[in-house]
Amino acid sequence: MHYPSAWLQGISLGESIACKLRLQIINGTIKPGEVISENRVAADFGTSRSPVREALKTLSNEGLIRLERMGAVVLGLSSKDIEELYDVRFLIESFVQQRLAHGNQERLISKCNQIIDKMELAVKYNDVVDFAYQDFSFHEAIVAAAEHKRIFHLWTSIRHIVMTVMLITTEEVFSKGEQKLSSVINKHRTIVKGLESKNADTIQNVVREYFADSRQTLHTSLPQF
Repeated sequence: MHYPSAWLQGISLGESIACKLRLQIINGTIKPGEVISENRVAADFGTSRSPVREALKTLSNEGLIRLERMGAVVLGLSSKDIEELYDVRFLIESFVQQRLAHGNQERLISKCNQIIDKMELAVKYNDVVDFAYQDFSFHEAIVAAAEHKRIFHLWTSIRHIVMTVMLITTEEVFSKGEQKLSSVINKHRTIVKGLESKNADTIQNVVREYFADSRQTLHTSLPQF
């Protein structure tokens, strides 16, 4: 599995290296306990050690590695880490969607429906990467629409891990065929209907059911450490 080049447009070399290492750590290619050498990564990417240090600092801040004198020890994502990641996502998305129950959300609803259309197109063309990207964009659009600076800052702190996890889990979903993909798309349509209801209790139930199902997919898609 390779990190999609289209997702790397406009970012620094250090960020690009971090993205590629993050994917290898989360999908289990680089396992917990392994040592990442600055010199080795610099050689692999044909670069100096400076952007490698930037990448390793980012991954350390995300809790995926522990920095050492000349590199890092991989910590990875444990089952507990995955549970906690989805706890944070649930808290963020539950809060923002209930916040959005108050006010006119026609622009957001239109945007979400457009993204769902793109998800359906990705299914038609068997495009795992674009489906994952649209899925991520759907959720980020909702978080951004709440216009809550601190909540969005919290979302930003986990967004790269969330995006990487979505890429991995989307491959698993595609492997299960069209019926499973239709189910995922319908779950997103249910979220839109919840927003259209403008009812905080309805929205809360929709978000709870969405994340309950997503956790099951998550545990069957990621390596367990």
